[in-house]
Amino acid sequence: MFYGEVFKALYKAKVKYVVAGGVAVVLHGYHRFTQDLDLIVFLEEKNLEKLFEALEKIRYMPKVPVTKEQFKNKSQRKKWEKEKGMIVFSFVKKDPPFNLVDMFIKHPLRFDILYKKRVDVRVKDITVPIAAIDHLIKIKQKAGRNIDLNDIAQLKKLNALGRKSK
Repeated sequence: MFYGEVFKALYKAKVKYVVAGGVAVVLHGYHRFTQDLDLIVFLEEKNLEKLFEALEKIRYMPKVPVTKEQFKNKSQRKKWEKEKGMIVFSFVKKDPPFNLVDMFIKHPLRFDILYKKRVDVRVKDITVPIAAIDHLIKIKQKAGRNIDLNDIAQLKKLNALGRKSK
């Protein structure tokens, strides 16, 4: 699944984010199947405003009935995390193939460091900011699922082969 239209929309809107998850693993060089696009977005109100508007323009809508204003409210996100165990907030494409974009509701690592150490990858005609390998490993260690453990092993191999993060 390729998310070129999402990357273009976020680039045009100047949204500050990094790609994490399976797509980041693929963009680092380990090709495997992934069903969604995981983003770590700078959770500042103006940046979130740009994100929601950019995704709406390409027909991505919140999967659950939540408004942009509700999501921008930090205490509301904390409440969702505490009461519902929410880790990510999902956007779904309204038209087939119904692609999914998941966004962390809180930064898994300090965003300023994630962003500074990001790796910019050219995908077709757009630059895509992805989490550095060492950060991706830390994020995946926290998740700890079997797929994450496999990704960690593959990312370590890529690092050993010289695919170093910035």
